[in-house]
Amino acid sequence: MYKIDLKDRKILFELDSNCRNSNTQIGKRVGLKKDVVSYRINKMINDGLIKNFWAEINTFKLGYNVYRIYINFQDVSSDVKKEIIQYFTDCKTAWAVMSVTGPIDLDVMVWVKDSLEFQQFWNQTLDKYGSYFSDHSVSVLTGGTAFYKTFLLNEEYKETDRKFFNLVSGGKTVETDEIDYKLLNILSNNARAPLIKLAEELNCSSQTITYRINNLVKNGVILAFRVGIDMSLLGYQNSVIDIYLNDHSKKKKIIDYLKFNPYILYFVDAIGWCDIQFEIMVKSIDHLNDILEEINTKFPGVVRKKDFWISKKYYHLRSLPELY
Repeated sequence: MYKIDLKDRKILFELDSNCRNSNTQIGKRVGLKKDVVSYRINKMINDGLIKNFWAEINTFKLGYNVYRIYINFQDVSSDVKKEIIQYFTDCKTAWAVMSVTGPIDLDVMVWVKDSLEFQQFWNQTLDKYGSYFSDHSVSVLTGGTAFYKTFLLNEEYKETDRKFFNLVSGGKTVETDEIDYKLLNILSNNARAPLIKLAEELNCSSQTITYRINNLVKNGVILAFRVGIDMSLLGYQNSVIDIYLNDHSKKKKIIDYLKFNPYILYFVDAIGWCDIQFEIMVKSIDHLNDILEEINTKFPGVVRKKDFWISKKYYHLRSLPELY
């Protein structure tokens, strides 16, 4: 397991909160000089703990809807499975494609402008590969709530500071031009890119880039500048828990209770699939089972069924559709 101290953990926390902050700004927050912060960040990059820096983009504000597809395979060879995964991965409006261990085999999220566009895409998919699906379901993502990775701080956090941002569908879309979109495209893959580099790539002044970034943040298009961390090196496993309720009126109480768990990263709001879904980092299956049992104990008789699935491999993960 990769060994890091509390200072490294604090740096990772600050990078995940806003990776565009300078090393000087991060240093002031964690109590280190900027050169030491730079050394530690570069070491974590070279060691593979830090994978990338990326922007969390609210595509609802760009006029997109999100559909999530849950697939189980049947009678599929390894070559055909690879072909199907590649089919979804090559889709320019794919958000995420990942294989999982749990009640499903493949999890796919796609952006579309409307339900008709999704229907056409899904019909095409079923015509091509439907015979290899033993089961499939579709849900519509309507939003969610993200939380800071407070588990990185070894309990050094305030419970009231857990909430990071909300993602909400609907409302007015934000007008963007080609430069905005190209800027978002760069930031979605390299959110820590220096202003000078961004200005050179987009043939704009640094002041123009700063204005555009600030405007995209102000209008809710950019929600956060984050860091990609290989959590497996720290002994954590990404998991998703699905909860089906006997008493739906208790949904809010369960969420309000769980949101202070430092390992929970995200609650998903969706139409279809389950009543409550959240993403969580766990140390082991025992850790996961303890959380599930805690829900049963705290809310007896409320939960009808619980499922969990563990991410095996991400084949595609991108926070913006590929249009340019």
